[in-house]
Amino acid sequence: MREPAPIDAVDRALIDRLQGGFPICERPYAEVAGWLGIDEAELLERLGRLLATRVLTRFGPMFQVERMGGAFVLAAMAVADADWQRVRAVVDALPEVAHNYRRESDRNSAFNMWFVLATESEAGIAAAIRRIEEGSGLPVFAFPKLREYFVEMKLAVRT
Repeated sequence: MREPAPIDAVDRALIDRLQGGFPICERPYAEVAGWLGIDEAELLERLGRLLATRVLTRFGPMFQVERMGGAFVLAAMAVADADWQRVRAVVDALPEVAHNYRRESDRNSAFNMWFVLATESEAGIAAAIRRIEEGSGLPVFAFPKLREYFVEMKLAVRT
């Protein structure tokens, strides 16, 4: 397992601040930087570093991708502990993957790797699944959305 990337108090405040309420204005990054007491260039450098070190896996607005012609699914795999890192690297290498996480399975399910696939089309979902299956040698099980729910989950990182 890789070591977590170090983050400081400003990084923590930045992550907390960007979980909702991003300003809609001519220079939103400058405004956020002002809230944090840093300049715009430093904010952009920090944001780039947090993304590059995968402290953050994505930064941007959330859209209902289906309304724009795209597609997404929740997907799961059953991955042996001994093969976890190799399969995780295969899955994480695809830009279509978000929210890849390990979930302890219960006695009714062997699925322990869960992730979201988001693509520009239904065909893109099938292609991403095919690439993961070919790269991992394991089947991917896709669970399409049946109902829409709004879950405003914010994770505080301040200590």
